[in-house]
Amino acid sequence: MTQPPSAVSVRESGTGTPLVLLHAFPLNASMWSAQLDALPGLTGDEARVLAPDQRGFGGTELGTDEPSLDLVADDLALLLDAAGIERAVVGGLSMGGYVALAFARRHPDRLAGLLLASTRATADTDAVRANRERIAAAVTARGSVQLLLDEEVAAGQLGPDARHLVERVRSLVAAASPAAVAWAQRAMAARPDVLDVLAGLRVPTAVVAGAQDGLVAPEEAEPMLRARPDAELTVIPGAGHLSALEAPEAFNTAVRDLLARAAAG
Repeated sequence: MTQPPSAVSVRESGTGTPLVLLHAFPLNASMWSAQLDALPGLTGDEARVLAPDQRGFGGTELGTDEPSLDLVADDLALLLDAAGIERAVVGGLSMGGYVALAFARRHPDRLAGLLLASTRATADTDAVRANRERIAAAVTARGSVQLLLDEEVAAGQLGPDARHLVERVRSLVAAASPAAVAWAQRAMAARPDVLDVLAGLRVPTAVVAGAQDGLVAPEEAEPMLRARPDAELTVIPGAGHLSALEAPEAFNTAVRDLLARAAAG
């Protein structure tokens, strides 16, 4: 039996169409501050934005379960229950996109729309899995996430025009716990290919890529677009991996378009 965190930390604003935003690794929900401020609209009724901290990050406990993004997807279903939301537009960036796809696989009837930013629907290669295990083992052995800072994880997630954000991202990385980092790395490594799940969905879908993303190149959106030819692609010029932070106006425009399509049924 899985043991969901006893308390999930979630930031919320607005009262309109439910929108859940899932953060990147190894950050937390505070990365969505620009979206929480802007997406509800001037009257607050354009979107009801919920940004939860995923297991072990921010103010959410890690729990005792073995690593699996399916558990994080199930946490989201419980969060929707607690919020009185039957269906929501679910969006994620990077690791958050993996969780959004896991949610789509496990709870498709609760999905009103899907946003996939700087992410992929394919499984990791053997080399990527090996690197994830290297990081998980190292941060566990050292009891520190300093390895992520030493390997320029913060700078590597940003495009060349967003160097002013390096210290903010470094502070978010430094706030992550070693246990959560190791758990998340192993959970991501175990995720399956879900292109078939994506192809079978019947909800509005948007794909967002940063033109200067050095971690998930814009070309990696192509398999998702082949699976969902009706998905709307937005490539944000100059943005790296964290497009929601780097170019919030362009990112929010793509989200508003998706919300409008979801509201239209």
